[in-house]
Amino acid sequence: MKDQHVETVFAALSDSVRRAILAALGTGEHSAGTLVSEMQRHATISQPAVSQHLRVLREAELVSVRAEGNRRFYAIDPAGIAAAQHWLATLTDPLEQFSQPLDALATEIARGKRERRGSASGEADALGA
Repeated sequence: MKDQHVETVFAALSDSVRRAILAALGTGEHSAGTLVSEMQRHATISQPAVSQHLRVLREAELVSVRAEGNRRFYAIDPAGIAAAQHWLATLTDPLEQFSQPLDALATEIARGKRERRGSASGEADALGA
């Protein structure tokens, strides 16, 4: 995850209203109107303010939106959440970022060993003949 994207994600998550919106979306997709009503049950907030929070979440790639007629439906964006989780995981397992490249290196080493064994047995067959 790029540093700027990390900052955007965590800046979006720093606001309690945006976290409440994400929590509401945790139960599934909601229309913008439903989200406004739900947020207004918990705090005094206007529809334009909720729309602004949704825009911030979209820009941080934490939610996705789809249009159906003149209605907008919002859902959690799994890719954005996964990116945040990946970054957080690096705090508890700093070597995790190297696991995939190291797995690829191990595969290449094993392939090289097989090729050397194969060529060595081919040479032994040629010498024995």
